[in-house]
Amino acid sequence: MKAVILVAGEGTRLQPLTESRPKPMLRVANRPLLEHVVTAVRDAGIDEIVLVVGYRRERIQSYFGDGDDWGVDVTYAIQEKQLGTGHAVLQAESFVEGPFVALNGDRIVESDDIERVVDALRETGETTLAVSRASRPSDYGVVSLEGDSVVDIVEKPPKHAAPSDVVNAGIYGFSPSIFDALRETTAEGELAVTDTLERLVGAGEVEAVMLNGQWIDVSYLWDLLRVNASIVTAETAESAQIDASASVLGDVAVGDDVRVRPGARVLTGTALGDSATVGANAVVANSVVLPDATIGAGAVVRDAVVGENATVGPNVTVEGGESDVPVNGRVHADVRLGGVVGDNAHVGGATTLAPGTVLGNRVDVETGSHADGRIESDALVRRA
Repeated sequence: MKAVILVAGEGTRLQPLTESRPKPMLRVANRPLLEHVVTAVRDAGIDEIVLVVGYRRERIQSYFGDGDDWGVDVTYAIQEKQLGTGHAVLQAESFVEGPFVALNGDRIVESDDIERVVDALRETGETTLAVSRASRPSDYGVVSLEGDSVVDIVEKPPKHAAPSDVVNAGIYGFSPSIFDALRETTAEGELAVTDTLERLVGAGEVEAVMLNGQWIDVSYLWDLLRVNASIVTAETAESAQIDASASVLGDVAVGDDVRVRPGARVLTGTALGDSATVGANAVVANSVVLPDATIGAGAVVRDAVVGENATVGPNVTVEGGESDVPVNGRVHADVRLGGVVGDNAHVGGATTLAPGTVLGNRVDVETGSHADGRIESDALVRRA
């Protein structure tokens, strides 16, 4: 049994962080999302993995190599143009000979659930679809069941029209016949796996497996904080330097060569990436701080994502809390996002970021400013 992991997409809703890396390489608990998926696949007993790569694929290939560091054999199929999940699965055809599991590389799943999909596929030989219950089913493909059989799939229906709270969890068990089925599916533009599944459902050929464990989707910037808080555990690298007067409390992951200066407080739900620095008397809570970032002395950073090599100056305030955040023309109300500081951005001292502020990559915010809303990459924010 092989696993085909789909990691070719960009993740535009997660910009600016996906401008320089593919979505599956975004870090939670100091590891890329994809590493969590690869580990779950391995722990499910699958040691041969095909990664379908595309956007910024060099970041994935250089990180995972041949998979030896994870005890798996990794090969790469290339999707030159991102034309949907169905098209991505087709790129793996020459790499698989028998039944296989396909899954998304940006959703946290548990190895036991992957193993259950494998068992169901082996037992029935039918196309197998993992499903889960969701509080916002209209964000996904909504599935209707009769017993263990899938009888309908509706892709992202309006909120008032969702027929159930059961959704497509993005783990599939396929036989090689899926490739012909995908080719036979007519779709304009992108070809999604669900386009083919809808046709197979009509023929009574899709069985469902309800997930028992954790299943967390990462679609938006605030999801990084939610996922990080749910999986991070207290872990401190031996090379980290934490001053005796500093406090690291609760579930906090501290990476290699991190420096936490005197009087600083790092609170639960936080991950400090390799070589990050937290200045004297600063407070960091429920945040994802990527490698080489700097939090200045006296800064308060809550519910935030701080990009790679970004600088948050002294006495900056990211107050945290809930806000309304627009993404691609849709406003998401009351999401918990204190702010995002893009890669290589610089936030001058004594600046305040309003809840929900998103600073693009390489943004330069002048000392003493106030930033609010979404600010595009390479912008200069001057004090009013």
